[in-house]
Amino acid sequence: MSATPRLFIEADLASGAKVSPGADQAHYLTRVMRLSIGAKVRLFNGRDGEFETEIVAACKSGVSLIVGAAVRAQRSPTDLWLLFAPLKKVRTDFLIEKATELGAAELWPVFTTRTDADVVRTDRLARIAVEAAEQTERLDVPRVRVGMALTKALAGWDEARPLFYADESGDEGGRPWGGEAGRAAPMGDVVRRAASVRGAILIGPEGGFTREERAFLRSHAYVHPVGLGPRILRAETAAIAALTIWQSVAGDLVADLGGSL
Repeated sequence: MSATPRLFIEADLASGAKVSPGADQAHYLTRVMRLSIGAKVRLFNGRDGEFETEIVAACKSGVSLIVGAAVRAQRSPTDLWLLFAPLKKVRTDFLIEKATELGAAELWPVFTTRTDADVVRTDRLARIAVEAAEQTERLDVPRVRVGMALTKALAGWDEARPLFYADESGDEGGRPWGGEAGRAAPMGDVVRRAASVRGAILIGPEGGFTREERAFLRSHAYVHPVGLGPRILRAETAAIAALTIWQSVAGDLVADLGGSL
């Protein structure tokens, strides 16, 4: 990994262009990294690829950079969304960071009956996603959607996009975690059967989905319950596991791990 600082910027990028990052980024370059005129900085915007740039002016009012040569061409991100029931602040922050590292293209807070939090600061989550993308060499930043009720999120769903939801429960009422009957098949098998290069993952809250929510989800043909193994996982762990499984079967880990649809 290059030691050259790497930043996401909204401006268009093309060789020869002059760009000025925002105040926070300028502070980071000059006060935190202590860079001065002539220093190199890598920039990306999620559209034009990644470019090497050079600081040509630096003062208290900001920083200016001249865009040099392109170092990486833009490529399309894996078409994978993550829907999740928000957790307490630190754990939600962790989930956003790791989901960005694992290549999720959209991050979507959804509220369920047992959701821990009832307010989500999407602007703060978007900043966390930007920082994670900068640190992990992504050429794009995942979109963070405004939080909404699960039922509303699915109301306009494109049925061509399979939705895989982590369901740790069986259907036997009164038995611990619903017993064994009706348990979901392993996620890898379900993703292979769906045979789609686009998808979405839904992770519920601590305590899982209610019986009514499970029935609602299973009433949709495009929704697929999946199992994540023999242990009950915390929500953020379940998200990491599910993203990794999907990417290893249908996403950008296929070549590295030898998997395929």
